[in-house]
Amino acid sequence: MIHIQEPKSPWEFVHMDWVTALPPSDDKAYNACLVIVDRYRKTAIFLPCHKDDTAMDTALLLWSRFISHTGFFGTKLSFSTAYHPQTDGLAERIIQTLEEMIRRFCAYGLKFKDSDGFTLDWCTVIPALELAYKT
Repeated sequence: MIHIQEPKSPWEFVHMDWVTALPPSDDKAYNACLVIVDRYRKTAIFLPCHKDDTAMDTALLLWSRFISHTGFFGTKLSFSTAYHPQTDGLAERIIQTLEEMIRRFCAYGLKFKDSDGFTLDWCTVIPALELAYKT
């Protein structure tokens, strides 16, 4: 069994995984969410995306919404084995939490309107769900 290193600072080790079992957003722009987890602080970033995104699409998303803010350079790619929670259980648990938050807020397809009458779907509330998760 491989020893998993403990991080010494934020964003030293991250886990990434996708939530793909999401309905299309109201504007049909997104149907998945990339979840990035900082193993040091146990915090997460949720980035709406499309489940058919290419590697280039994902790289551009990471650059524009993550790396440019965190200065995440000098990385080394390390894959985890599917269904092996010892290596990526933290990300899997956060994904379960995110899916539960989306289900509870969006109530299985019911549309909610804010005080101005705008319909909110899962993609619209992702920033609020991320904030709720972090606090």
